[in-house]
Amino acid sequence: MSKTAFDEIYAGAIPDDAKAPNKLFQRAYNGAITATSYAEILLSQAIRKYGPDQPVSYPDTAYYLPVISCLSGEKVTKLGELPPILNRMRGQIKEELTFENARLYGESTAYAAEIIEVLRYINGAQPHVQPWTGYLTDPILRKFGIQLVDWTIPGQAVIVGKAKTSEAAAKIVQELQAKGMMIFLVNEVIEQLLEQNMKLGVDYIAFPLGNFTQVIHAVNYALRAGMAFGGIQPGLREEHRDYQHRRVRAFVLHLGEIDDVQVAAHFAAIFIGFPVICDTELEEEIADWYVSHTDYNTIVKYCMELRGIKLKILDIPVPITIGPAFEGETIRKGDMYLEIGGGRTTAFELVQMVNEDEIEDGKITVIGPEIDDIKEGDKLPLGIMVKIYGRKMQEDFEGVLERRIHYFINYGEGLWHVAQRDICWLRVSKEAVAKGFKIKHYGEILIAKFKDEFPAIVDRVEVTLITEQAKVEEGLKVARERYAFRDARLKGLTDEAVEELYSCILCQSFAPNHVCVVSPERVGLCGAVSWLDAKASFEIDPNGPNRPIKKEGVIDAEKGMWQSVNEYVYTTTNRSVEEVNLYTLMDKPMTSCGCFEAILAIVPEANGLMITTREHSGDTPSGMTFSSLAGSVGGGVQAPGFMGIGRSYLLSKKFLVADGGLGRIVWMPKELKDYLGEAFRERAEEAGLGADFVDKIADETVGTTSDEIMPFLEEKSHPALTMDPLM
Repeated sequence: MSKTAFDEIYAGAIPDDAKAPNKLFQRAYNGAITATSYAEILLSQAIRKYGPDQPVSYPDTAYYLPVISCLSGEKVTKLGELPPILNRMRGQIKEELTFENARLYGESTAYAAEIIEVLRYINGAQPHVQPWTGYLTDPILRKFGIQLVDWTIPGQAVIVGKAKTSEAAAKIVQELQAKGMMIFLVNEVIEQLLEQNMKLGVDYIAFPLGNFTQVIHAVNYALRAGMAFGGIQPGLREEHRDYQHRRVRAFVLHLGEIDDVQVAAHFAAIFIGFPVICDTELEEEIADWYVSHTDYNTIVKYCMELRGIKLKILDIPVPITIGPAFEGETIRKGDMYLEIGGGRTTAFELVQMVNEDEIEDGKITVIGPEIDDIKEGDKLPLGIMVKIYGRKMQEDFEGVLERRIHYFINYGEGLWHVAQRDICWLRVSKEAVAKGFKIKHYGEILIAKFKDEFPAIVDRVEVTLITEQAKVEEGLKVARERYAFRDARLKGLTDEAVEELYSCILCQSFAPNHVCVVSPERVGLCGAVSWLDAKASFEIDPNGPNRPIKKEGVIDAEKGMWQSVNEYVYTTTNRSVEEVNLYTLMDKPMTSCGCFEAILAIVPEANGLMITTREHSGDTPSGMTFSSLAGSVGGGVQAPGFMGIGRSYLLSKKFLVADGGLGRIVWMPKELKDYLGEAFRERAEEAGLGADFVDKIADETVGTTSDEIMPFLEEKSHPALTMDPLM
């Protein structure tokens, strides 16, 4: 993309007959000079102290210094590489006051801030303590990948400065959280929110970055999204700017007084494609890019409208805030009012399809004690029974909808839910109870969300909530019978038993050249989309992200290649991937976006494969961490020997059958072994490897290099060592 093409985005920002906002441009010029000069001083001091060969990097990232890497393609690893880059940026700060030059002042300021900030991390320093986050590592970037690409997170708000009052700051952030926005916070507003006991941090997708120059971490987060999910190579400056403006729906909200350096930083945001909204009256404005809005009652609405973020408002009659921002909330024992299930009490959840005459739409029934009837710290049994009628509802969709209970409940502020079926575990916080939350409100949330998210297949919903022990046990028998029926049905869902596979292009919002091909025996690489999920999604929205692909024209049955799949993939990946195999890692494997739960990589010395997960941040026998591997594998590339997968794919009979299957796994994190649990041992035994095969797989307690794990594999007689050569 040419610079001229991208600049069409800014066309009309300053009409030809309008007076240029020269005072604003002058402030940006002054601020850029100050910022780059300050960066030069700190950089010179660091070089004198540590020397030009001192390594320099952010923690746990594969993207070097992301702003510099993204915009210029330069992979900085040493202090001595920074002075010429900074000098180049100072050289583009021209005295002529134009909109184009003002944006370049912003770019120079972004580089300066990146340099200032990375100097804080020399020698592995950790310059921030909780709740301040500082640099957001690659695992955090990828943690929210699926929510970014499916627009569960509709956009990003960067809030800088100090609100008129702490209460006003809290109100703004609460409104943004309720709308599901990702929030970055800088300067005094953080202290204001802490005064109001606001929930901040990674779990709430509200990042208190730190003091002013730490705002660059919102910028480098957004730019990494373009590289990780968009597949845009480092150095393609105009493509990145275009991508940020079109796909990363972010804006800057500046609260309070504004100095010249902050004006320059505002133009850094505008350079990338993000508008700036100020809560103070501005002497000069730039339409749609640099504007003022002083009314706090409507400022969030104004910001989102300016950025083109439109949401469907769902009014749920509950006393707590509902939104994806609370999905990661943890309720610790000291904050807990009520606990349910998790082995402490009997609990289950069940979704059942019923006939039209078996349901009363919108009805919520509570059988047994309510929260009013118990005291703080008590435990209750709970049965959640959801009846659903829909003209297009199918039995196969019951489990799909049932798994959504986990997400819907976790969207509630002060609610916590893990697991599913009859091993679910719930907590309700003291704060939620103080606001008036009751057991019946679970029903309100479920009815509203099922109807909202599945309108094509859900016409009526009725919820029964049981907290009486005897009745819960009666309901549990019904639930377990239904679980057993579904499990038997699922066992018959093999790749050979169906006539069509399903595509998933959710991640094309960020990775335009990637497509998942989902089969009954291969879950989507995000782990969130099964074949039944995709089938249900297609029924719900035939024009949505999931489409059926007929299995026609077998080319290679062992490797899993069909002509029809190739044709679909070729067209859907913008003609970038011509052929794909479903059952091998080594020959034309499926592409990866960036939302994968785990990554497979070859370990040539062991004639096998290792697997690592986003939860494991340490080293691996491939010589790369998860973040480094993800930077190479993601973005829609086809990389033989490397591939992103969903965790549960390891339990599939179709797991890399053309490469030798499960027996090829020689290393994985202990956390993954524990997560897969007994089902992993059962699958190994079923595959003829023996139940003790899991104990033959090395993990980080054995070693994290091929040299460290080879003696262990040889001692255990790992089957990969005697298999046909992988390469």
